[in-house]
Parts: sequence; structure tokens; C-alpha cells
Amino acid sequence: MFVIVAGGGRTGTQLASLLLAQDHTVHLVDNRPEILARIHYEIPTESIYEGSPTEPQILEQAGIRKADVVAATTDNDADNLAICFIARERYQIGRTIARINNPRAAWLFDDKFHVDVSFNNAEVMASLIMEEMSMGDMMTLLKLRRGRYSLVEEKIPPNARVLGQAIKDIRLPEQCVIAAIIRHGEIVVPRGATIFEAEDEVLAVTDRAGAQQLADLLKPAARP
Repeated sequence: MFVIVAGGGRTGTQLASLLLAQDHTVHLVDNRPEILARIHYEIPTESIYEGSPTEPQILEQAGIRKADVVAATTDNDADNLAICFIARERYQIGRTIARINNPRAAWLFDDKFHVDVSFNNAEVMASLIMEEMSMGDMMTLLKLRRGRYSLVEEKIPPNARVLGQAIKDIRLPEQCVIAAIIRHGEIVVPRGATIFEAEDEVLAVTDRAGAQQLADLLKPAARP
């Protein structure tokens, strides 16, 4: 995958580093001398393009005509919107991602400016806090379909209510599928007749409501 990262601040540089570590092709564009001086120590020089990320000529030098994704990560919301708009309207980029700096401007980041996915740091942090508080020990491993579905993991405690029960006999949430069970370090492919055991690590694909219901099913039994 070929990704143009527009904006070499901390967010853009970290994104570029992660993608490069996963063997993707990344070209990062920025025009600030202090930023350029820093990022040369963090990502390969051949991945860095000097110039304003809102200028089509600079984006073309960075190879935007061949890019699969453009990620606008500057610290200016107007620039991020402009970059996404240019990427889709002028270069027909298939996927655009934009950083939201001011939460009050979040309503602008939609298909009007050709923003496919936006991320708001404050919103992400609030969502993570709410999930941690509502789902106890359940861990979110991966977000799917823009965050609507997740791969979650929960370890079954020794006194859980589901111990000794088969998967087919418990009332799983409608939007919840048990994907795998890790037992004594080995993967158990879940079947309807699979019996839950203490210390099983249950991996499930579910939405937020289903995750909360699953966490409730797997929690310890109430003491008499």
C-alpha cells in the first residue's frame, strides 16, 4: 500500500513510522524547517518530501497520482480538509483520512470535503475511558468497520457463571460471534458443544452493546 502522509508533526511522523515498519510505501510531506530537521532522524530521508502539503505540485512530486491513501495530519483543520478535497477531486484517491484538531469543527469532516475517516483525539480518549469503565477486564484488540465492530478478549474467571456450559447453551448477544478460545496456550476452534473452562481466553467479534453483554455473561457468579 502506498500512503501519502500530509503533515510531519508528531502524529504524522508516528503514523509514517508505523506504516514503514509494516513494509508499506510512505511519503511524508511537510514544509516546516524545525519539523524536517527532526523527522530526518526518525524516518528514511527518501520518504520525506519538502513543501506545503496543500500545494498540488508538491503532492505530485510526492507521488500522489499513484497513492492508495492520503492521510491529512497537519495541525490546521482547514488544511486537512483542503488536502482531502484535493486528493479526491483532482487525483481520485480511493481513501482519505483526516485529523481533527478542534472538536468543534468535527461536523465539517464528512463527504462534503471527501473525508472518508476522521479521528478526533479527544473523542478517542473519551471513548476508551468509557469502554474501560463499562467493560471491566475485557480488552479491545482491534476495531473493525470504522469502529462499529471490535475483536475483544476476555479471560473467564474461576467462578464464572458460564463454567461447564456449552456455547450453544448460553444466550450470546445477537451481534456477537465467538471467534476462538485460547486454552493453556493452544487455540480451540469454538463449536456449539465446546465447554467453557476457567482461565479460557475468549476472543469474540461484536459491537459495543454486544461486548458489554458478553462481559456480563462471563463475569463471576454472584455470591449468595
